[in-house]
Amino acid sequence: MATKAEAGKSGILILLRHGASIWNDKNIFTGWVDIPLSSKGVKESLKAGEIISQIPIDFIFTSALIRAQMTAMLAMLNSSKVPFVIPSGNLKEWATMHSKETWKEMIPMRCAWQLNERMYGQLQGMNKEEMRKKFGEEQVHKWRRSFDQAPPSGESLKMTSERTLPYFQEEILPLLEQHKNVFISAHGNSLRSIVMMLDRLSPEQVPQLEIPTGIPWIYQKEEGRWKRK
Repeated sequence: MATKAEAGKSGILILLRHGASIWNDKNIFTGWVDIPLSSKGVKESLKAGEIISQIPIDFIFTSALIRAQMTAMLAMLNSSKVPFVIPSGNLKEWATMHSKETWKEMIPMRCAWQLNERMYGQLQGMNKEEMRKKFGEEQVHKWRRSFDQAPPSGESLKMTSERTLPYFQEEILPLLEQHKNVFISAHGNSLRSIVMMLDRLSPEQVPQLEIPTGIPWIYQKEEGRWKRK
């Protein structure tokens, strides 16, 4: 794989949907409910870490949800550097590191609600198969995969992208343009928003886009276009 400093290319972007959560295993709509990884998800996260272990990561971004944060931390166990969460507000000063040598061994990790999963509204906590029986297979598929249909009291993918993409463009893209390698641990729908932009997908193509848990998708910009490795 090309180094991050290679002329004409951006830094490397790693997108990782969190490992399976306890509610993934139970087939329950999760959304913004803060559910941890299952044992399967822990194994997926460790395996993902093996895959990306040869990429020197400069920055980590996760959602504000524990399953994404657990995934990032577990994946980085294979790294020679240590991830640390950047605190917010007044706590930032108290968490300051005063050793330049220690700083060289660290990777800053920022947790952002803008990268959270789609908020599934009244479906959160409900069994997916039961919802298919109640509302029909086609309707539930539209709620889960379409671009602009939101579940009752929830977000559509379009609404999710309206918070995810500005954050990506303002906070993450400039780092990639500076040839920094960035690892994002997030969710199926927040990552679908980003992939939709990177791959230049239309709203009609989005329903076929499925991002599996625990498998890194690696991108790099070459000659003005993002290409998946």
